[in-house]
Amino acid sequence: MALQYLKRLGWSINRVSSNKRLRYVMPMMQKYTINSSISSTTERMSNNNNGRQYKQKKKFGKFFIPVLGAVIVGGICYNHSGIVEAKTINLAGRRRQYNFIADVVENCADSVVYIEIKDMRHFDYFTGKPVTASNGSGFIIESNGIILTNAHVVINKPHTMVQVRLYDGRVFPAVVEDVDQNSDLAIVRIQCKDLPVMRLGESANLRSGEWVVALGSPLALSNTATAGVISSTQRPSQELGLTNRDINYLQTDAAITFGNSGGPLVNLDGEAIGVNSMKVTAGISFAIPIDYVKLFLEKVNERRKRGSSGRLTYPAKRYMGITMLTLTNDILNELKMRSQNVPSNLKHGVLVWKVILGSPADIGGLSPGDIVTHINKKEVKTSSDVYEALAENTKSLQITIFRGLKEITLTVTPEDP
Repeated sequence: MALQYLKRLGWSINRVSSNKRLRYVMPMMQKYTINSSISSTTERMSNNNNGRQYKQKKKFGKFFIPVLGAVIVGGICYNHSGIVEAKTINLAGRRRQYNFIADVVENCADSVVYIEIKDMRHFDYFTGKPVTASNGSGFIIESNGIILTNAHVVINKPHTMVQVRLYDGRVFPAVVEDVDQNSDLAIVRIQCKDLPVMRLGESANLRSGEWVVALGSPLALSNTATAGVISSTQRPSQELGLTNRDINYLQTDAAITFGNSGGPLVNLDGEAIGVNSMKVTAGISFAIPIDYVKLFLEKVNERRKRGSSGRLTYPAKRYMGITMLTLTNDILNELKMRSQNVPSNLKHGVLVWKVILGSPADIGGLSPGDIVTHINKKEVKTSSDVYEALAENTKSLQITIFRGLKEITLTVTPEDP
């Protein structure tokens, strides 16, 4: 009887259309269930003294029901020619609809520039051109060649010149016009007109969790974009050990590394809401809010009206060639949780974030990631302690560092201004 039902079901299901199969199969299942129950009752009554036969029929019923279900499902899923009818999702247009990061990059990448610092004392053996001592990023804020960047990208490097490469590959020499070391902002100018301009947004209304895109030239790889979110909109400079600055930094997890400094941090409207400034570790980077940048630009415009420049406002200092960050207790604890290469007994120090190629620090052996704890046997707790050591008349500096878990002492001879 089981084989008869299987044959009937298989033949009948293939004959009906797919949208009528369920309506056709369900009555047949009910019919089989009723017939099976009547047959089973009759068999139990006639075989009370034959338990072995009853058990065999019961086992057969357990086997037959799953087979029946498989045949029904198979008949529903197969069409007349026996080909499986699979449901497909139309994905056409998803790239254009959901790639909002690509839309932002396409909209404003042409206003981002690559900045190189050329060492005029050292020349490439093959090309005869000055070697690149350092690099960074910037973005065009006026179509007549005014570019905004970080101050540490373009100053404190003697015997050098600034060179700017545009998005389209053109290269121009640049002049540093205004510098504010307290805010770490600078203005450079190139002789070029009709340039694409980056729109400036607002940072006061930012919220934690907003998507942002960091544009720039990390590790000299120009035209690079990384994405992330705003982790904090109010990170006081005092928490970063920057006691000489009154800035509430933007914290983001967008990757910012060497060469990104000075580039824009952009919102999804394609507006610059910050200037990439520094990175502590993977997932923790900081940017200068654009509202603070606007105050700097207002001061620059006032100086231009008076016919003066802010470039020489600050006295020249002895040059070592590093970018550094004070390790506060919060930053130290974060580093210890994220990395096993930070000594557990480390209580203070200054993190070397960047070392200029060919600088005294580079020649002396300092590397990015080193943590300076002592200079000339004096404790270094903030970046101000490093500046005080440079201001002394000592010809060379004995610098004690932690490189991973190893403690090393190096000798660095700063250059006189």
